[in-house]
Amino acid sequence: MSFSSAGYQLQPVLPELVLAFGAMVLLMVGAYRGQGTTRLVTTLAVCLLVLVGALELMLPAGKLVTFGGSFIVDDFARFLKILALIGSGVTLILATEFLSDPSRRIFEFSILVLLSTLGMMVLISAADLIMLYLGLELMSLALYVVAASNRDNAKSTEAGLKYFVLGALSSGMLLYGASLIYGFTGTVSFAGIAAAATTGSIGIVFGIVFLLAGLCFKVSAVPFHMWTPDVYEGAPTPVTAFFASAPKVAALAVFTRVALTAFPGIVSQWQQIIVFVAIASMVLGSFAAIGQKNIKRLMAYSSIGHMGFALVGLASGTVEGAQGVLVYIAIYVAMTLGTFAVILTMKRNGQAVEQISDFAGLSRTNPLLAFFFMMLLFSLAGVPPLAGFFAKWYVFVAAINAHLFTLAVIGVLSSVVGAFYYLTIIKVMYFDEPLPALDPMRVELGTVLAVAGLFNIFFFVYPGPLVSVATVAAKSLF
Repeated sequence: MSFSSAGYQLQPVLPELVLAFGAMVLLMVGAYRGQGTTRLVTTLAVCLLVLVGALELMLPAGKLVTFGGSFIVDDFARFLKILALIGSGVTLILATEFLSDPSRRIFEFSILVLLSTLGMMVLISAADLIMLYLGLELMSLALYVVAASNRDNAKSTEAGLKYFVLGALSSGMLLYGASLIYGFTGTVSFAGIAAAATTGSIGIVFGIVFLLAGLCFKVSAVPFHMWTPDVYEGAPTPVTAFFASAPKVAALAVFTRVALTAFPGIVSQWQQIIVFVAIASMVLGSFAAIGQKNIKRLMAYSSIGHMGFALVGLASGTVEGAQGVLVYIAIYVAMTLGTFAVILTMKRNGQAVEQISDFAGLSRTNPLLAFFFMMLLFSLAGVPPLAGFFAKWYVFVAAINAHLFTLAVIGVLSSVVGAFYYLTIIKVMYFDEPLPALDPMRVELGTVLAVAGLFNIFFFVYPGPLVSVATVAAKSLF
């Protein structure tokens, strides 16, 4: 192989190589200079993510394939990689205050986020079962550690342990499904599986069930959602914000790619699984959140419900459905990061407060913060004309056009039920007796909240760019 051809082979993975090399360099910087480098490492990590995003956008247009067809860069991958990088970068910005605490100066936190992001990028571009598993484990192993990164907190340690044990179980299920699919098709590549799996033999169907079960764990979809509330509550809040954003993007991306590119000939076989998971997630996410008192646990159930709504688009098995999934996950990331900026702001006398009752009277002590939080909650509930309404609109329309009427109706009813617990928080902020004022909001949290809030409020004015990019990305899968 000539140097030029070798360069061409590595060109599609250039952003990943830069991210891996940069993470290793920052690890050496932190190891040699000690814990005092936490702020420097975090700042450089954010800059590295921006550089990697720029490199991703500078890659040649069209479909790029390398490593014997196991790694693919298309418009679908580009869209979701940029979204994952944004989620990871904003998480590091949100974690600035958490990492500045002298008792928690852990430069490794930023390195682990970078390595997890590398796993996400590999996962998003995976075009065979082996690359899928490599990306998934690289992403997950770092997540297990950051969940337990607050070593002095028993809840954080418990969260990391629960996530690790259940994650190992889900990986085993995914591997078993992958081995069944390989055994019955004779190939691990998605294109080869699509050519071989034109009829839904019992072995392939079992393989799909186990494979999708493993992926359901990563998006915290019912019935593999058990870890989510405990891990969201126990993990440090910036880590919870990370779990709720970037990894969801990668897991939903591989969910969509596997279903639509590896099994396009047997849509009716996997569609039933997706429909069941979507309905169960929407219903449980809506009803289980009603009794929650802790805002992070409430966001966990909200996340489960939102993954159910996103899977409504995938269940249609069409370009329109894939476009709906992409629009949904982009808007979901913005809503989630904005909401966690508010949760991180909730401090009195330097102590974080996480109970919903702690928001009492916020509209009178901090009216601007209360307004932005209210808009984000209305958006999460799907109230028009906010961005969250359009997210649900696109997936429901795709389901209706695919004649999945029952799924769409249950989705709309679940949205109505889910609106109840979002409205409860708004009621506490605007009608309850005010508590003492919160500590002043940090600049980085205010910036993230302002950007996310304004995006959600004014999305309806000019939705064209996001929708058109999502359409192009969805078409590249077919």
